[in-house]
Amino acid sequence: MDIQEAINKHGQWRVHLRTALIAKQTLDDATISRDNQCELGKWLYSEAKAKYGTLASYKQAVEAHTTFHKHAAEVARVINRHDEKAAMDMLATGSPYSAASTAVGVALLALQRDIGS
Repeated sequence: MDIQEAINKHGQWRVHLRTALIAKQTLDDATISRDNQCELGKWLYSEAKAKYGTLASYKQAVEAHTTFHKHAAEVARVINRHDEKAAMDMLATGSPYSAASTAVGVALLALQRDIGS
């Protein structure tokens, strides 16, 4: 997996969530909450675990990714309730969601550094 591409794709979650909010779409918050359903999660729990599972940076990446999906699912639940103000607040810079999103990128960069790719 190209880690920089994974970082970029994960960064698109904010756009996806905002688009759903604006379009008044219903999201599958149960699936969003599971960190092994997206492309990055599938890689983390298969190939990456087999190759890098002993690295501290791998463990930090998994933890950050899990936390991110927890926060993304919380945002999705608020979107599903059509509470625009609360959802926008949850997606704002400085929010727990935003911090979790940043933490995924930081953790993946650390993993990338440690594996030398």
